[in-house]
Amino acid sequence: MNTESPSNYDGLELMNTEEILQGMNDEDARIAGVVRGQIQSIAALVNATLANMQRGGRLFYLGAGTSGRLGIVDASECPPTFGVEHGKVIGIIAGGDAAIRKAVENAEDDFHQGYKDLQSFNVNENDVVVGIAASGRTPYVIGALQACRQVGITTGCIVCNPDSQVAKEADYPVELITGPEFLTGSTRLKAGTATKLALNMLTTAVMIRMGRVKGNKMVDMQLSNEKLVDRGTRMIMEETGLDYDTAQLVLLKEGSVRAAIDKLSQW
Repeated sequence: MNTESPSNYDGLELMNTEEILQGMNDEDARIAGVVRGQIQSIAALVNATLANMQRGGRLFYLGAGTSGRLGIVDASECPPTFGVEHGKVIGIIAGGDAAIRKAVENAEDDFHQGYKDLQSFNVNENDVVVGIAASGRTPYVIGALQACRQVGITTGCIVCNPDSQVAKEADYPVELITGPEFLTGSTRLKAGTATKLALNMLTTAVMIRMGRVKGNKMVDMQLSNEKLVDRGTRMIMEETGLDYDTAQLVLLKEGSVRAAIDKLSQW
C-alpha cells in the first residue's frame, strides 16, 4: 500500500512549527506533477462524463471518509458555480449525510451498501459513477462500481495506490500515486490534495465543454450573495460598456449574467 508506506520524516514530535510546515509543504509540492502525469486518464474520464451528461445523464461521486467528503464538496459547488440544477452532480458518502461531519463506524466496509445508495437515486446507464478511494480498496466503493458495470453504467475512479481493486472495477481509472504521507497513513494530506485537484479538473472541464462558461467567466453562476452580484455586474459592464447601476439592474431582473447579456444584445 503506497499510501500506507512509512513517512520520509521521523521524530515529528521533536520538530518545531516551521520544520513541520516546511516538511508538509515539500511533500505537497510533489502533487502537481503527479496529477500532470495523469492528464490523459483524467481527460478520458472527462470526455466519457461529458458524453453521458449531454445525453441527460448525471455524475455521481461515491466514497467513504475524506474521499466521500471531497466528492460532496465538489458536487455541491457545481450549482452555484455553473448554474446547473441540483441533482446533476451528486456526492454520496458511506454512512449517509451524518458521516459528512462525524465518522460512521464500519460504513466503508459494507460491500453492498454503495450500490443500494446509488439505487435510491435511480442510477441508470445514462449516468457516470466515479468511485473515490485513496486506498483503492474500500469495499463500499468496490461493490458499487462492480454492480454498476454489471448493468452497463459507466464507471470511473480516483485512487492513490497502483493496481488497486477499485481501479480494476472502473472503465476510466485515474491513479494518482502520491507516495507516503508526511504523517504516515494520513491520506487527508497529499492524497486528499491530489484527489481535490483531479475533482476540480473533472467538473470544471466538463462544465466548460457543456457551454457553462463564456471566455473565462462563470456566466451561469447563481447570484446567491452580494459578492457574486457585484462580480456579475462587472462582467456585464465589461461586456457591454454599461455603467454599474444599469448593469446591476438588468442582472437582477434577468437572473444571470448570460441572460442579461443576451437580453442587452437584443436591444
